[in-house]
Amino acid sequence: MKAHGLALLLAFLPLQTLGQEASTGLGAELRVLDKLNGIVTDIPLRTGETATLGHLRINLQECRFPNDNPSGDAYADLLVMYRDAEEPAFDGWLIASAPALNAMEHPRYDVWVLRCIRS
Repeated sequence: MKAHGLALLLAFLPLQTLGQEASTGLGAELRVLDKLNGIVTDIPLRTGETATLGHLRINLQECRFPNDNPSGDAYADLLVMYRDAEEPAFDGWLIASAPALNAMEHPRYDVWVLRCIRS
């Protein structure tokens, strides 16, 4: 499913984005919305780290950004688990400039990437 999600993601990216050189960040800043209580939480994560927020466990696998516009966009590869479920709530790439393109579909939580951490 992850390869399928990436293929779908690449199919919708603008052609100019595909030709850009990208760098890998040291981590990412994520935003999580708990839809039940309306609380928004920003989470800085380093690559490989896992954060727990409420019933979520969020693992950042990679964050990439365009070399020519490092603060302009971020692409984060996340694995999100809900409670003790065997299947992930989300496993794939999120794009800061297009959060709905490959959004996490969950009844309680929204997760999106804000930016890569570069230093």
